[in-house]
Amino acid sequence: MTNAPESSSTSLPVVGPPAHLDSGVSSSSVLLELRGITKSFGAVQALKHVDLEVPAGQVTALIGDNGAGKSTLIKAIAGIYAPTSGQILWNGEEVHVHSPREAEQLGIATVYQDLALCDNLDVVQNMFLGHEETRYHQLDEISMELAAKKVLADLSVTTVKSVRQKVASLSGGQRQSIAVAKAVMRDSKLVILDEPTAALGVSQTAQVLGLIHTLASRGIAVLLISHNLADVFVVADRVAVMYLGNLVSSGPISDYDTASAVDWITTGASTRGASTMAPAS
Repeated sequence: MTNAPESSSTSLPVVGPPAHLDSGVSSSSVLLELRGITKSFGAVQALKHVDLEVPAGQVTALIGDNGAGKSTLIKAIAGIYAPTSGQILWNGEEVHVHSPREAEQLGIATVYQDLALCDNLDVVQNMFLGHEETRYHQLDEISMELAAKKVLADLSVTTVKSVRQKVASLSGGQRQSIAVAKAVMRDSKLVILDEPTAALGVSQTAQVLGLIHTLASRGIAVLLISHNLADVFVVADRVAVMYLGNLVSSGPISDYDTASAVDWITTGASTRGASTMAPAS
């Protein structure tokens, strides 16, 4: 089944060039850079000349209303959609990502909201699914179990009592932790998290936000897609705001407050806070 584009109408108002785009990231720290990324589905233009920088070792929150283009953008990064035009640069070199496997080979891991875990398998089996280790033509269960334990320990995941637990027995926060551990255990340099705290309770949300902090502290870039601004202001170093397929604002989290972020999300402009700049004409 073909995924529908996130923008669903050609009658949406035309938005001008980005109004507040920050260029304060050191070029040496930029891991992923998007230049002029567009994506069209027939007459529908879902992305419109998006420029975005994602630094290593920082959490960049990608925010915006439903239909803003967030999902389309991360699918272009993850190799699911080929951009109609524009460039994707990885460590300063232009790359063409034609499939999720090619994205994984670069070091890009995406954890979608459904997590893609198998309830009937245990933690080890889920973490190595499709990448099982073998020895003498048999599954190397000991090696995989030790590796799974090490990754979880490195990520400070302490609530999973046994790596031989069935995933069906885990809480929402624990499942999210397993999905992230699965993503990073293959030397990922960028982890994309799609609504990781959706439908989680307070303690589980705190657990996941702590995990995101741990990823960034290890030098891994995190691109966080979230509707929860409270979570964004707790964990993000930078913010990028999408509106009707445009990236209308980006910069350090300190340039924003909740009111200005809501303005950017709902209108594509803001008259509040230090981050405000007049819309380009």
